[in-house]
Amino acid sequence: MHYYKKDYPRPQLVRENFTLLDGEWDFAFDRPEFTGTKIRVPFTFETGLSGIGDETPHNSVWYKKEVKVSKPADGKRLILHFEGVDHEAFVYVNGKMIGSHKGGYSRFSFDITEYITEGLNEIKVNATDELDPAMPRGKQRWIEENFGCWYVQTTGIWKSVWMEEVGDTYVKELKITPDRDNGCAFVSVGTNLPANDGGHRAKAKVYFEGKEVTSLESDITKEADTLRLSLFNTRICEWGLREWAPDHPDLYDVEIELVKDGKSVDKVYSYFGLRDIRIDGDKVLLNGEPLYQRLILDQGYFKDSHLTPPSEEALIKDIDSILALGYNGVRKHQKTEDERFLYWCDVKGVLVWSEMAAAYTFSDEAVSEFTKEWIEIVRQNYSHPCIITWTPFNESWGIREVKRDRRQQAFTESIYHLTKAIDPMRPVIVNDGWEHTVSDIITLHDYEEKGEVLYKRYTEYKDDILSNRVYHSRYRSAFAYGYKYDGKPVIISEFGGIAFNEEGGWGYGNKVTNEEDFLKRFDSITTAIKKLDYVCGYCYTQVSDVQQEINGLLTEDRRFKIDPAKIKEINIREV
Repeated sequence: MHYYKKDYPRPQLVRENFTLLDGEWDFAFDRPEFTGTKIRVPFTFETGLSGIGDETPHNSVWYKKEVKVSKPADGKRLILHFEGVDHEAFVYVNGKMIGSHKGGYSRFSFDITEYITEGLNEIKVNATDELDPAMPRGKQRWIEENFGCWYVQTTGIWKSVWMEEVGDTYVKELKITPDRDNGCAFVSVGTNLPANDGGHRAKAKVYFEGKEVTSLESDITKEADTLRLSLFNTRICEWGLREWAPDHPDLYDVEIELVKDGKSVDKVYSYFGLRDIRIDGDKVLLNGEPLYQRLILDQGYFKDSHLTPPSEEALIKDIDSILALGYNGVRKHQKTEDERFLYWCDVKGVLVWSEMAAAYTFSDEAVSEFTKEWIEIVRQNYSHPCIITWTPFNESWGIREVKRDRRQQAFTESIYHLTKAIDPMRPVIVNDGWEHTVSDIITLHDYEEKGEVLYKRYTEYKDDILSNRVYHSRYRSAFAYGYKYDGKPVIISEFGGIAFNEEGGWGYGNKVTNEEDFLKRFDSITTAIKKLDYVCGYCYTQVSDVQQEINGLLTEDRRFKIDPAKIKEINIREV
């Protein structure tokens, strides 16, 4: 079994000891005048689980917590981590500002060694946020009331806060790239080592189910050195290699130790999956075999905690529910999820499309913020084998004129190529749903209610849709002007959204009155897509209800509306 620590916020770079700072903090709106109000971190003040439950927008909030700390021994440092603060965070230790970070969906860290004293230490955080559509905000509303499919805003600390002690020289980042064709993995070890600081070595060991597969020792001479780890070993498998795939999500464990002058200065644990994902003509291949993707759209909202999962167990329950419904993957929609979700998708073999939270206006500032945060997210989650697709844009949100505007088209192209520069192996979908520019997969959104109509549209009008002569969605074409279909894979990446009559709120199209009507419609549209021989997957909307949107297969508090076995039978049935 790979190295696992329950509730550890960063499961692909694990150390033995950590201090979780979640729990009760002092809290104040607008200014740092703490008068006894408490908040339960990491739940935001808008949520019930925070203990406050005030959905009124506030542009500035303050947090304070006293933490008992032992001054690190010589040769040790103390790092303070924030998994997510929306939108801009200013962090103070014992009255001194130690740094700031902008962007609500990416992790950031500070070395606080020089700011702490033995005993009690005060940590303060000022988080600022606005109802600003230029910020990457995903499904957070930018007016004071919910509307359409946009929900209550998320302000301040919404993911875990934690500390860990590290060596003077320590591992800051691991980038693990599997090379299935050559039976190896490349591990880039990012450290805080100054350039040309000699004398450090990295020791790497790889295990599978507790058996050592290989080991390697190498000099570390700069901030990021790469180790090539050969994995071929017939002692662990008669074929020498174990691959990661949904039906056998095999994971290798890796241990990295930094050594100087024969003495260990840091040790971290991680894991990876040996798999490749690639495009071959109109097919998506996983480990060289055509992959049919049965995805479900997952917005990751919870009834009493909104974007923050109420617990690690809640994440596991969602994943198990998705598998019980017969899906083999999720499109994590408009959210960078808690990394423990990705961990359990790695363990359970669930495919993930990783999507960026959209901004809703186009400007120089919006371009700059989006680009910085997206690159941080790609780097942070790169090594998870479950992630098989990056999806930076959705439905022209934030790029409303991309169909004609060359600046907006250039922006999407630049994000595509920047993503490829960091990760050349995974497909990148640019503008999921319609008006594609450069994109490795062509994705179409269609909420047609009748299967026979859906099937006819994508058989009789296939060439017209893919050549922009016919809109596949109301007023929307498959490609932006100047771009054309070149034989790439096609996936119907949003459809369904069926809701029941008796529920308040909305779904897509007409509501149904009972389970029989639901299953008839679900079967009709799902089977219609599966019969399209040139379409290599689909994504149903959605896992669970979200606030006023009630088209989930589960309620907001995660009760199945339909017998999951009946949904699974339709999803896995051969056509």
